[in-house]
Amino acid sequence: MEQNTNITKIYDHAAETIKNAILKGQYEAAKGVNRVQLLTYFAIGKYVSLNTRNGVWGTGALKAISDRLRKILPGLRGYGETQLREMRLFYEGWSFLDSNSSVVTDELQHVVSVEDILDLVKIETPIEFPMDDYLKTPFTHHTVLLRKCKNTEERYYYMGRCVEEHMSVPRLEQVITDGEFKKAGKVPNNFIERIEDKNLARKAVLQFKDSYLLDFINTEEIGERDLQDIDERVVEQQIIHNIKKFIMTFGKDFAFVGNQYHLEIYSEDFFPDLLFFNRELNALVVVELKTGKFKTSYLAQLMTYLRILDDKVKKPHENPSIGIVLCKEANRSFVEYVMQDYDKPMGVATYTTSKEIPEMLKDALPDMDELKKLL
Repeated sequence: MEQNTNITKIYDHAAETIKNAILKGQYEAAKGVNRVQLLTYFAIGKYVSLNTRNGVWGTGALKAISDRLRKILPGLRGYGETQLREMRLFYEGWSFLDSNSSVVTDELQHVVSVEDILDLVKIETPIEFPMDDYLKTPFTHHTVLLRKCKNTEERYYYMGRCVEEHMSVPRLEQVITDGEFKKAGKVPNNFIERIEDKNLARKAVLQFKDSYLLDFINTEEIGERDLQDIDERVVEQQIIHNIKKFIMTFGKDFAFVGNQYHLEIYSEDFFPDLLFFNRELNALVVVELKTGKFKTSYLAQLMTYLRILDDKVKKPHENPSIGIVLCKEANRSFVEYVMQDYDKPMGVATYTTSKEIPEMLKDALPDMDELKKLL
């Protein structure tokens, strides 16, 4: 009888403490402060995890506590047993962020307020962790990521997508089910090794694809010459004439700086094909066009451009320049192998023009004018 009384007191105390923390989280959410709400749920998750995983609370504790929560907060919805489990999942999934993870069971007896719960955790961000995306991702989206994605890199990828695209929960679940992380072609690169800021390096990896469809370049209109014989300058001019379409294809936050941009060092002149500035990366991006198969000499050429850009053109507040070779064909494994010895961030992507799209696929694509009408 005495034991049941003690359990009742424990669960009543736990319910009251969690109730106050939940109300604080809801208050912050109403103000639009997702960061504080996430920290509150993270701390509640730890409180629940330590008590349930270490045997402090008995079997059925979460149901008993959620029943009490409903009684003391009759209008409270979404904070039943399932929600408490999701808070525990949220903490355990990202527990490596908690530098205060060595809390002993005895310390839980002194948790009597919201402040005590918050004191259970101390957040420290690993260098490579995308904290900005983490804090901007809603709690419910986090639980979807933790349930459906077992790989950390996969979670980072979809977390970034959530922030960029303001995804709904059903949309997030759909793209995960569709396996878009595995399908997402990432350009062969050395960004992680050569960009000191690992969060910036991760953004750079996600910024560029391994292949681009430049369907606005119609080589049939240029002449009957073999595609391999078409000069890079011809492709460059087609891109310049369609620069808006190219930027939309290449990605977001790009601003066009110029083509055949003049660089000079020690009385030597160089002219990179295309130069952009990317606002998200806060860096110059030089693109070198090649109409044939990848050659190792392209990386040496790109290396020269990047060194001059960083020494002569880059502003003090900007990040190191990034280089992309855009060619017709490349062996990914070979590219990654030869890229190891270059100390500037660079990648190699391929592109396809309209002439190379199979006729059957062309017929399946919607007419652009019709699509515009629908939109």
